[in-house]
Amino acid sequence: MRIRGLIIATALLAVLAGVVWWSNKNKKDEEAGANTDLVKLLALTQSDIAKVEIRHRDAETTRIELDANAWKITSPEALPADADAIAALVSAVATLNADKVVDEKPAELASFGLLQPASIVTVSLKDGKTRTLKLGDDAPVGGGAYTQVDGDARVFTIASFTKTNIDKLAVDLRDKRILPFDSGKLTRIELTAKGSTLEFSRNAQSEWAIVKPAPVRADNWAVEELLRKLRELKMDPLLTSDQKAELQKQFAAAAPLAAVAITTASGEQMLEVRKTKDNKFYAHSTAVDGYHLLTEENGKGFDKPADDFRNKKLFDFGFNDPNKVEFRDASRQLAVTKSGEKWLANLKPMDNVGVQSLIDRLRELSASSFPATGYTTPLIEITVTAKSTEKVSISKSGDKYIARREGEPALYQLEAKAVEDLQKAAADIKAEQKPTGAKK
Repeated sequence: MRIRGLIIATALLAVLAGVVWWSNKNKKDEEAGANTDLVKLLALTQSDIAKVEIRHRDAETTRIELDANAWKITSPEALPADADAIAALVSAVATLNADKVVDEKPAELASFGLLQPASIVTVSLKDGKTRTLKLGDDAPVGGGAYTQVDGDARVFTIASFTKTNIDKLAVDLRDKRILPFDSGKLTRIELTAKGSTLEFSRNAQSEWAIVKPAPVRADNWAVEELLRKLRELKMDPLLTSDQKAELQKQFAAAAPLAAVAITTASGEQMLEVRKTKDNKFYAHSTAVDGYHLLTEENGKGFDKPADDFRNKKLFDFGFNDPNKVEFRDASRQLAVTKSGEKWLANLKPMDNVGVQSLIDRLRELSASSFPATGYTTPLIEITVTAKSTEKVSISKSGDKYIARREGEPALYQLEAKAVEDLQKAAADIKAEQKPTGAKK
């Protein structure tokens, strides 16, 4: 009994000691936090900044200026600006915090690299005031870089990544896109490849449609993927004159692969892509000077066949739930309407699982190819009402099933199994079975 009491007392003492330690630790942490003041070097409002100038000791001065709500690079020369890169720079200089104070009253600045700073950043505000930041050497211990701000004699350190975000050359801030455009403002795309030309335009729902060589539905994802490739084409801004001349030579010797023309409200831009026998891709754009080497990933995909850009789905209702489905073939005529959570046929509840199976088959129904002819007398007629009403009829020519959407000249060849599964799903729809023992 005495041993047991001793064990219990020891355990309680250990718990009490832990509580005391935890309490003291929290108190010390709170006191430390209360005594730690965040050193703000710059606290500016981004919208008040009109100009940022970065004078480099070993490079030309970089200057960006706000003009009519758009940033422009004005030094060392006028260059198109990368909006995202400049936004990051302006954000970095607007709110700048120091890691710590290194020296309250420095006797000299040379040892910090601040007597002749690597870079001097001057931020000009719309009210005419300026703020200046000096960026010195990297700190040998603990990381970071030495810095000073105007009106403060102290030497601080800022994080290395903060210095990187601020100390920019014009080449870091310029727009490096070979074909710069705003996807949201595009009205037309023309793609010429494999001897044919496709023209895309946006419809009233902001979805892409093929308008030439004939009006047909486009695969919106495929067109957007083409635009993604165009947006990702980047130049190398550090090329020497000899390298530029060599790229022009290689472009001239390569075989034409594809040409793209895009139209916005501000005009048309064009891009030509060429390919060598050893699978190297080169590009030339009307938007920027020079000739450019593309990565293999970016070079591929411009010469896709026209059918790859067509919408293969027979129905557009997608993930929207239909309100009504009508199906007719030689063995069955069915019309089901959604009422709350139920599907009704002639006011009688139908098996929801069966109806959903038919809807899934309709949603998945896709063309395997796009024949020019072959449509005959329809064997199957389907109408789906969701946000809009879509009607599809399917005929059989030999062993091939050919479908057509109402109001469209395009034909869609379907796999026989897909059609058979569709007919089976329609045939399997039964009236809802009442639970055993339910009242009539």
